[in-house]
Amino acid sequence: MPEEVSRRDFLNRLGVTIGAAAASAGSLVVPTPAEAQQSFQAKGKVPTTPYKTGHMTFFTGPAAVLGEPSYKGHILAAEEINAQGGLLGKRKIETVKADEAAGTDANVKELRRMKLSEKIDCFTGVISSGNTPALGPVAEELKTLTLFTDGCTDFLFEKAVPNPHYVFRVTNIQSADGVMAAIAASMAWPKVTKIAHIHPDYSYGRNAFDHFNIAMKKLSGNIQVVSEAWPKLGTTEFTAHITKTISAKPDLLFTSVWGGDYIALYKQALRYDLFKKMKVATTLAFGVVPQAIGKDHPAGVVAGVHANYHFLYPAGNRWLPNAQFVKKYYDRWKEYPTFESEGAYTALHMLRVAVEKANQLVGGWPDDQAIIAMLEGLMYAAPAGYTYIRPDNHQGYKDALTGFLVNSPDYAFPVWDLKRVITVPIRSITAPPGYPKGEPTTTYKWIEETWPKSA
Repeated sequence: MPEEVSRRDFLNRLGVTIGAAAASAGSLVVPTPAEAQQSFQAKGKVPTTPYKTGHMTFFTGPAAVLGEPSYKGHILAAEEINAQGGLLGKRKIETVKADEAAGTDANVKELRRMKLSEKIDCFTGVISSGNTPALGPVAEELKTLTLFTDGCTDFLFEKAVPNPHYVFRVTNIQSADGVMAAIAASMAWPKVTKIAHIHPDYSYGRNAFDHFNIAMKKLSGNIQVVSEAWPKLGTTEFTAHITKTISAKPDLLFTSVWGGDYIALYKQALRYDLFKKMKVATTLAFGVVPQAIGKDHPAGVVAGVHANYHFLYPAGNRWLPNAQFVKKYYDRWKEYPTFESEGAYTALHMLRVAVEKANQLVGGWPDDQAIIAMLEGLMYAAPAGYTYIRPDNHQGYKDALTGFLVNSPDYAFPVWDLKRVITVPIRSITAPPGYPKGEPTTTYKWIEETWPKSA
């Protein structure tokens, strides 16, 4: 059984850093300027036919405020690569887009259509955790090189595709969301015991509920869940859930509601003074485009970004890939990037790097097997920091982070308080390969069985 330790000792073991101390880590190793645009000399003959990518994301409905930035990040990367002549300087990227709002069954049919009719070479994107477990097995069946940029559920590689070959994912796994929210909440409000939950009623919300609770039990000891609310994804009316939560008199509300749903939730919660009656921690308050959250949002909330990326962090030029990305993205789209923008942008550049590495080994245009071999174990200096694809499960890993909402005079929308950004090495909150032995890697079980309990 894991031992009992003080909360401070436990957080030190996890490698938790806060604010400027965390930001300084990025200044230790600074990649060369314009890394994404370095010249490259291909070996052998390379065809000039376009390289077709399918990109699926939400273009309509309340989730579009999360989905459209994904497409913009993808297009920005494609434009950068095409400005250099394309992949290996010859094959320009052509994008076929699909609206994820069509629903899981329709999305599966669309993936088949894009592969069989459109003849896509690679499939990217996908936002919802309800979609990747359905699309992953189909991508494997169709032998379609796939780089999911979200759809973060741990279930994808634990159950749906336990032995991936063609399928990769560059986002942090979902368990990092709930765990980071729990770490931030326990640090900010150590006396919290009574917790209320409002989550979308599908895999993402159910998993967030579990991950947060197990982490909070380890961090804060005796917690009590006093209220649960499970609105359907796409809900715009939260009054009943809000009043139920308030009547339970919790110390803390934890919510994984996202996209346009979160905007509706927070604005309706203002009418009932919810933010004055309890602390609030989220996984995705800052998951939408920055300008979608108004200055009416109360400060002090744990404003999650799927444990992934915020355009202000690290600040200044501490991490050059991010400084360059933010400027290029703003110049192109006249708005600031989100974690979805960064994920799609990074995925396409990681593909580019893998193609270049494979070309140097085999010459000419590398086949998918050579590209896959280079993606496995690839480490890339992305805007969000070093992103690593673990060879055994094809999952992308980067250090996890979250922060607290503040209204700054420098922006027309809320941002993070850079003095309170919390970062944790992803290895500290993610199950290692082969745990448990002989079974799929399960972060939830790993936390429950190996984390110490705080005194």
